[in-house]
Amino acid sequence: MKTLFANIKTASASVVTVLAMTLLVFCSCNNQQKSKNARTDTYASGEMVVMCDESFSPIIEEELKIFHMTYPKAKVTPQYTNELDAFNALMKQEVHLIIAARNFSQKEKDYLKSNTLNPRYFPIGYDGLAFICNNQNTDSCITVKDIKRILLGQVKDWSEVNKGSKLGEIDVVFDNKKSAAVHFAVDSILGGTPINSPNITAVNTSAEVINYVEKTPNAIGVIGSNWLNDKRDSTNVTFKKNITVMSVSQMEEATEMNSWKPYQLYLLDGRYAFARTIYALLVDPYHGLPGGFANYLQSPIGQKIILKSALLPYRGDLTFRKVNVSND
Repeated sequence: MKTLFANIKTASASVVTVLAMTLLVFCSCNNQQKSKNARTDTYASGEMVVMCDESFSPIIEEELKIFHMTYPKAKVTPQYTNELDAFNALMKQEVHLIIAARNFSQKEKDYLKSNTLNPRYFPIGYDGLAFICNNQNTDSCITVKDIKRILLGQVKDWSEVNKGSKLGEIDVVFDNKKSAAVHFAVDSILGGTPINSPNITAVNTSAEVINYVEKTPNAIGVIGSNWLNDKRDSTNVTFKKNITVMSVSQMEEATEMNSWKPYQLYLLDGRYAFARTIYALLVDPYHGLPGGFANYLQSPIGQKIILKSALLPYRGDLTFRKVNVSND
């Protein structure tokens, strides 16, 4: 009996030892896996990806230059895409910060909250949805009404917009079929009516739109105004010289006196009809670097960079004055 109990005691001790070793190995592997997958970024350090509608790439590049100089331990990698894909990635939590030209929809907010995620948004500035044409096109003033008619496919020839024009069919090109420009045109210009005209197409990037319009006399390109700033002009009052930025009028007939281009002042005072709000959209349960970069964009430094890039900062305390110039 003593031998039997001794054997049982020895066996029990062996089982306990094996279980203890197994548990130790399991915990060690679990900790290694957790350490491998856990985020270590902070508001000012670590690595992250920000997805951005491609039309805002010029301003994001400018912001990142100064951000990385200010916070050398942080590495923010931009991924330029279209607005739809950026939102899809954010909803799946493949990224935690995106830059777009619209806020969360109520449906998106409800979905995120149902998954115990807290969506946050930061308006950071304004740009204009710009319409550009070839330098050979002398009819560079257009009304809001005619833009709507063109996008709806009700007008397809330049002679229907400007009598006597010999440019022929109007060839409209967007930067991307899933871009912020297309969404704004459908939602804010056409009131939700889809664009469904055979003479309206899309390429892939804003640069391709500019190149296409430069080579196509009868074309109208639709892109964000941030792409049109001429870097040689420190005053931000000129646009790229290889194309013409169209002046848009809210009146029945467009003239040089009642039509406006997407300059900062005309975005500010409402004379330019197609101003868009730029948002930083954040869904980050870890409160790390994505939140740090989003806050930087709305900080005084981030807003000053937006001002200098020919866009209108959201938090800028801006005023304008009329100046009378004397010829004496």
